[in-house]
Amino acid sequence: MSSFSVTEPSNRSKWIAGALVIGYALITMIPLVWILLTGFKSPADAISYPPKVVFEPTLEGYVNLFTTRTRQTQEFLDANPPQNWADEIVRQYDMVIVGPSKFGERFMNSVIIGFGSTFLSIFLGTLAAYAFSRFKVPLKDDLLFFILSTRMMPPVAVAIPIFLMFRNLGLSDTHLGMILLYTGVNISLAVWLLKGFIDEIPREYEEAALIDGYTRFQAFYKVVLPQAATGIASTAIFCLIFAWNEYAFAVLLTSANAQTAPPFIPTIIGIGGLDWPAVAAGATIFLIPVMIFTILMRKHLLRGITFGAVRK
Repeated sequence: MSSFSVTEPSNRSKWIAGALVIGYALITMIPLVWILLTGFKSPADAISYPPKVVFEPTLEGYVNLFTTRTRQTQEFLDANPPQNWADEIVRQYDMVIVGPSKFGERFMNSVIIGFGSTFLSIFLGTLAAYAFSRFKVPLKDDLLFFILSTRMMPPVAVAIPIFLMFRNLGLSDTHLGMILLYTGVNISLAVWLLKGFIDEIPREYEEAALIDGYTRFQAFYKVVLPQAATGIASTAIFCLIFAWNEYAFAVLLTSANAQTAPPFIPTIIGIGGLDWPAVAAGATIFLIPVMIFTILMRKHLLRGITFGAVRK
């Protein structure tokens, strides 16, 4: 009689689970792959029906994304031959490249605001979480609930007050204003997540450091922070994803100087309407920083999600 374990799954169960995971992964990857492929289509292929899976690839979408073009007369085109391969692409529409587009600036705004607000949220959230975890704070539970309640509030409910406040303070359409706003939204998530991680770190580690002559700050910096690195990394990913993808406040509070990529990409206009290959190219490039950051932190993310689920 073969042995049977209630905790160890059978080979058949493993195969079924693996097939389901692979199938789910492939299904979820379809939209991303389609966006990637659309970036290499021509405008006609991008809107063709039925949709084209096999097509002749072109870099027209990326050229339109990064350049500004204008239509010229045939005499001008004949007198000024194409200077490079990008010029040759736009010449088929009797157009010439007159300069770079604003996508690079909008992308850098996203980098500055997204990573800046994430760093500030993690910095302030770690200090606040440590205080709530280690010290006797009056009305601790009430304060924690108040902090969490700010995350429950829909952005549209405070859009007009924030708009008026930013206008009076001179923070509208500024990097500082958007960093402070996203930090205010993310800090509640950071405090709650990081407090859970710090609660799991034994106090005895800090007490031993204090006995050895460390100050409270040194014990926090050299003992608690390394132990909480997993939680900090996973929290940073969630904060960055929100700040990177946020659309409503970016539309309302920015227009030129601090406008990020999400409100800019849908406004890319081509011949006869939206330039879908350029939009897809912009979306593809926009995904890369978050994907790289998440991949680099994936071990911490998986550990952070399951942290505290199993206790020894």
